[in-house]
Amino acid sequence: MRRLLPRVLAVSGLVLWAIGSAHGQARPAPAAQASSLIDLNAASRDDLMTLDGIGEVRADAIIRARPFKAKTELVERRLIPESLYEKIADKVMARPPPSATPTPTTRAPAQKKS
Repeated sequence: MRRLLPRVLAVSGLVLWAIGSAHGQARPAPAAQASSLIDLNAASRDDLMTLDGIGEVRADAIIRARPFKAKTELVERRLIPESLYEKIADKVMARPPPSATPTPTTRAPAQKKS
């Protein structure tokens, strides 16, 4: 009996995997996932409030705290607790704002005339 149990579990796992594959329950492509993420630096108050655990007060706090370099700053800046972050981390992103592009601070050296 003890030898049979691991085999039964392995076979049942394969059966469940095959059933899921047959029904087309594959993971969405990364591009599809990225397009459905909420950008913390650009989302409206209403968009932020669609996230579990984000109400009016937290949405307003997130908007006031912009810009974010990384989504982990939600916890680092104590805007939300870590337990809530774990629930929404796969639904948000922090795309750098357009004005955050670095500007060169040095000029190219002048060329000598020959």
